[in-house]
Amino acid sequence: MKALVITGKQKMSIENQKEPVVENNQVLISPKYIGICGSDIHYFFNGANGTAVIKEPFVPGHEFSGVLKNDEIINGKKYSAGTSVTIHPAIWGKSLPGIENKREIWPGGNYYGSAANFPHCQGGMRELMPVFKEQIRILPQNVSLKLGSLAEPLAVALHGISLAGEIKNKKILVSGAGPIGLLVAASCVLNGANVVVSDVLNGPLSRAKNLNVDDVINLGAGEKVPSTTFDIVFECSGSAPGITTAFDAVSLGGTVVQIGMIANKLSSINLASICTKEAIYKGSLRFDKEFDQAIEMLNNYKSTFDKVITHSFSAKDAVKAFEMAKDSQESGKVVIHFE
Repeated sequence: MKALVITGKQKMSIENQKEPVVENNQVLISPKYIGICGSDIHYFFNGANGTAVIKEPFVPGHEFSGVLKNDEIINGKKYSAGTSVTIHPAIWGKSLPGIENKREIWPGGNYYGSAANFPHCQGGMRELMPVFKEQIRILPQNVSLKLGSLAEPLAVALHGISLAGEIKNKKILVSGAGPIGLLVAASCVLNGANVVVSDVLNGPLSRAKNLNVDDVINLGAGEKVPSTTFDIVFECSGSAPGITTAFDAVSLGGTVVQIGMIANKLSSINLASICTKEAIYKGSLRFDKEFDQAIEMLNNYKSTFDKVITHSFSAKDAVKAFEMAKDSQESGKVVIHFE
């Protein structure tokens, strides 16, 4: 089978690999559409994603949809080969007291398309992939394979939103209009919030406008985020200036949810107002049951979420796909298509 393999910094090619071995309670799927995430971009351009360094040939991709390779029985129901599916990419670790209901942060887990552990947990950018039956979700007929690849990043957005509590009629700032920021903004709009989106680039803000947000703020053009205004801030940039702005923008007693991943290093961030405002600051990591909610939203609001995917490339043009995904001005979510 063919697989897209990263072997080091800016070293990626399509290689022939042996067909995977299927273990107990696993089935084979054929991935068809795989979204390029920020972590995938780091793996390709840097040979590492933070402390996760590529140490062996590595297949990226944790945002993917595809079809069943064979007839299978899943949850007591028979599905034929070719059935459209998407995959919950988490392999849960072990529970600890106090976090029994937070599987997303259980230690010892793994995640498809991650080089955090060794051997690496190979991802979905390949023609055939074994997955556990409990990870399989059957896509509704209204959800295309291309759109189905958004289930994972949309679940990330929905998990972050869930940590903030009720959002209906709340004033919300989404800081950073990359793919996750766009999915957060769209979900908040659909749930009745008043949504403002900020970014340093016009391209992402144009895409945010297409999602019917109430306003956008172009920081790169010198526009300012109003202070002490927003009930909730979803910080999706992961940047030090973005985080500083989030604390300035949040209202008295408001909540900041950190969805964008922060670099593992010391950073200069002004946190003074977290005390004077008695603001709540929450971290957010991936998701759990929100994955099923994401599929439901994709089914119900297809025309909205279709707008988040801006580019699709065939696997043979993967390098171009990664270059486009890195260009935040030009692209929203970029996906790779395996025939």
